Amino acid sequence: MQQDIIQSAKSRHTAKAYDPSKKISDADLVKIKELLRLSASSTNAQPWFFVIAGTDEGKSRVAKATEGLFAFNKAAVLNASHVVVFAARDELSEAFLQTVLDQEAQDGRYDAPEASKEKMHEGRKMFYNLHKEQLGDAEHWLDKQVYLNLGSFLLGVSALGIDATPMEGFDTKLLDKELGLDAKGMHSLVIVPIGYHDESKDYNAKLPKSRLPYSEIIEEI
Repeated sequence: MQQDIIQSAKSRHTAKAYDPSKKISDADLVKIKELLRLSASSTNAQPWFFVIAGTDEGKSRVAKATEGLFAFNKAAVLNASHVVVFAARDELSEAFLQTVLDQEAQDGRYDAPEASKEKMHEGRKMFYNLHKEQLGDAEHWLDKQVYLNLGSFLLGVSALGIDATPMEGFDTKLLDKELGLDAKGMHSLVIVPIGYHDESKDYNAKLPKSRLPYSEIIEEI
């Protein structure tokens, strides 16, 4: 299993062109949704929201945010099988924190004697308020949780044999308005076309992977 994970990391690349005739199966789409749902987050806050565009109409709506300056990303959005919009909540309201807590209780996380629902709730609020009131970086902290999700997502879809292209090159304000994210108290961070690369056009698939050596990035103590 460990070798499979390493092979997925080695084979993963940012696809530069997609084959529009190849579609992700319904079975794999279920797994993709599970990857999004099961990601780690600090204090299990799960401050994310996802929009999955799988129809031509849906992908065209996302592609509106790749006009002009970001036009180089438009073809990938339109030709990929699906596009996943990664968004973060602007804040953690008391109501949302209670929703998370209730779900944990429903899933049995507080059945053990040493597990305290009240302590978890207060601890989660403590960390959020630390970033909101003392450090002043609450939105950035919430965004980072979404990027944790993105990292595991990219490795996960690679393990499924699915290509992906994470993009920050798009008009976030336009997309937030188009998808109604701003009205929900959320903001988009990354869009990720997923599908199967076009072997004749995706030059990046043929290039060797380049990473710094262990000596530059790892110290063992």
